[in-house]
Amino acid sequence: MRLLFASLATPGHTYPLLPLAVAAQRAGHEVHFASGPGMHAELDRLGLRPFQPGQAVYQVFAGDIRTEMARLRPDRVIAGWGVPGVIEAAVELDIPRLWHGFGRMFPDGIGLEPLSFEDPHIDICPPLLQDPAFVSAATRIPLRPLPWSTGGATATRGERPLVFVTFGTSFHVAPALVDVLEGLALLRADVVAAAQTLDAVPDGVTVHPWVDQRELLRQADLVVHHGGSGTTLGALAAGTPQLVIPQGADQFGNADAVVHCGAGRRLDAVSVAAVAAAANAVLRDPACRAAAEFVAAEIAAMPAPGEVARELFASV
Repeated sequence: MRLLFASLATPGHTYPLLPLAVAAQRAGHEVHFASGPGMHAELDRLGLRPFQPGQAVYQVFAGDIRTEMARLRPDRVIAGWGVPGVIEAAVELDIPRLWHGFGRMFPDGIGLEPLSFEDPHIDICPPLLQDPAFVSAATRIPLRPLPWSTGGATATRGERPLVFVTFGTSFHVAPALVDVLEGLALLRADVVAAAQTLDAVPDGVTVHPWVDQRELLRQADLVVHHGGSGTTLGALAAGTPQLVIPQGADQFGNADAVVHCGAGRRLDAVSVAAVAAAANAVLRDPACRAAAEFVAAEIAAMPAPGEVARELFASV
């Protein structure tokens, strides 16, 4: 079967689709991936036949991909939530299609178009955190989220707690990051941060421009982050407590979901003292670890990519 995947050209939108795309490829299907050139290196490394639709750099509109879709004539189109134009083109060409989510169902007002529920949706968010109306939707197809990492720096566990800090690829230079690192430096902990070069780094903090996030999520005693869907779900899958400091988009809802399930805390008013106090509270609260591990078990029980690929792509 020939499959066409498509996403916005950012790790946060492309990486959630990779486990299913790779599983489909390993099952013998011909996989193509439409996205901007910024994602092509990883897609090419995986053998997923990346291409740039028209002049698309970030967004993919129907006009960008219609010609290439007509040429490829895929048996199925799988489009990330951020590229509704791809679904639009598939409808015009009468090609079976699936939406592929990146986390919790997003709210209005974050820059993404409202979604149609006429076509099936692949949902990588565990039911405990997902919108209840979406969980009960007949078109929802659950898929276990798998943190995707392209490698990078990691950490060696010592006797002190390990705290991992990331503000993602879009917010890694957030002004709050300096106060966050200074606050965490007050703890008796080893702190590893994913960030671009900073003018000054507090003692006890190590900064790397690119890290093996999957491994650090697994090793850490606490993840301090911006509330991006990938980091939120990755930390939950690892059973690691979180301190969420939302910066924009859907991150405020993700932070609230983490608090609601008991796996961490949300911090809005950032200061050195506030970060130190909130992080210390999560580290010292065994209930946060227990709640995170409970969600991790729910995630582990979700269907694996290979299983979903077999069921979805066995026939058109």
